[in-house]
Amino acid sequence: MQLKDKVALITGAASGIGKEMALEYAKQGAKVVIADLALDAASKTADEITQAGGAAFAVAMDVSSEEQVDKGVADAVAHFGGIDILISNAGIQIISPVVDYAFDQWKKMLAIHLDGAFLTTRACMRVMIEKGRGGAIIYMGSVHSHEGSPFKSAYVAAKHGLVGLAKVVAKEGAKDGIRANVICPGFVRTPLVDKQIPEQAAQLNISEEDVIKKIMLKDTIDGEFTTTQDVAQTAVFLAAFPSNALSGQSIVVSHGWHMQ
Repeated sequence: MQLKDKVALITGAASGIGKEMALEYAKQGAKVVIADLALDAASKTADEITQAGGAAFAVAMDVSSEEQVDKGVADAVAHFGGIDILISNAGIQIISPVVDYAFDQWKKMLAIHLDGAFLTTRACMRVMIEKGRGGAIIYMGSVHSHEGSPFKSAYVAAKHGLVGLAKVVAKEGAKDGIRANVICPGFVRTPLVDKQIPEQAAQLNISEEDVIKKIMLKDTIDGEFTTTQDVAQTAVFLAAFPSNALSGQSIVVSHGWHMQ
């Protein structure tokens, strides 16, 4: 129970990596706020946790909306009495060559990944500072926080931006015991990645099997996808770390795809 009685707000927590982190946090004793675009989906995840004996609360949150973020955080604080951990996880993927990338799609990607990280950070830091018990902020980056890939200009730009944001938050938050770090997974077999496989096959005119073997996993040491549990365990480690010694860092979880 490494996170016993800690309150954790996780965005995009109704499915995929976010849900796995929410379930693992609940097992570790955290009270989990399930923040997601769809309240029905968030409520289902919260119900799953409570039925297993954990504590969870669902809020509807479009992370690119200042009003929804501030309201969701306020509702979470009213329900659980504070926030100790933020995991900024919500994200999407839109693949296109730069020359064909629609500006509105570019702005949508940055709004969800970067604006969402900023808005949730600002709201949760204000609570952490007010409550005076420190906190941990975790951003869901990617190997693409350090590497580039064709057709992912907005995604790569946004994921690089999260590393910069974490470094600033680590420096500003230190005096209040607030740490900030970035988890950078390799490809995780979620619906988001499954959607990319046929898209990249079409863009590159290769088979879906070749997308997996020759594009997604070609630089790993063992040809394996990163799992949601790999990421969840890293998120527990970062949240439970006892001092400011680990702050402003990016932790790559990628089967050796990127080695710092």
